[in-house]
Amino acid sequence: NAVIPFLDELTPAAAAIQAVNTIVNEDGRLIGHNTDGCGYTQNLRRNGVEVAGKKIVLLGGGGAASAIAIQAALEGAAEIAVFNLKDSFWPRIEQGMRAISEAAPSCAISLHDLNDREKLRTAIERCDILSNGTRVGMAPYEDQSNIQDLSWFRPDLVVTDVVYAPPTTKMLREARAAGCKTCDGLGMLLCQGAAAFRLYSGQEMPVEEIRALLYA
Repeated sequence: NAVIPFLDELTPAAAAIQAVNTIVNEDGRLIGHNTDGCGYTQNLRRNGVEVAGKKIVLLGGGGAASAIAIQAALEGAAEIAVFNLKDSFWPRIEQGMRAISEAAPSCAISLHDLNDREKLRTAIERCDILSNGTRVGMAPYEDQSNIQDLSWFRPDLVVTDVVYAPPTTKMLREARAAGCKTCDGLGMLLCQGAAAFRLYSGQEMPVEEIRALLYA
């Protein structure tokens, strides 16, 4: 966030969420990108899932979650229901969701309290993709999941996580057991790195080979 005033241009995604993680010098002009969101959608694509036309429930509204929301909206998601804790960051999340709505007006963005379990259940019932964009599932919360009622999982639901350590979180493990297609956070991490590598070098990063080395 702090480097943005020193940049000459931002991509639409970076401008909407006011955060960059990759800066490219193009003939003296510094262009700010945020590759988290495209890492998320590319990881889904590698697993045969497109976000265009889909209804998404996103748990969390800041950090990587906001990058996911703007990229999915820009790629044609029909609806994104964001569920975040109603804490001191809530006004900032509201502002961020308004910016995303303005950048991608064709996508219906809504913000809800994560503790409203009935509204969350209803939203998951009608969504195509459920995404965890919080730290729940990562150390020291490995034994936790934002979804306690396993009946909310169903075989036609795609479940994703931004957590990459461990690569299989409690939520993903339980979703797989219920028959859901799942995409882990390690895939997103590698794909956002591949996007940055492409911007820097113009070359493709061998994502599958690197993933295989990580599990060797």
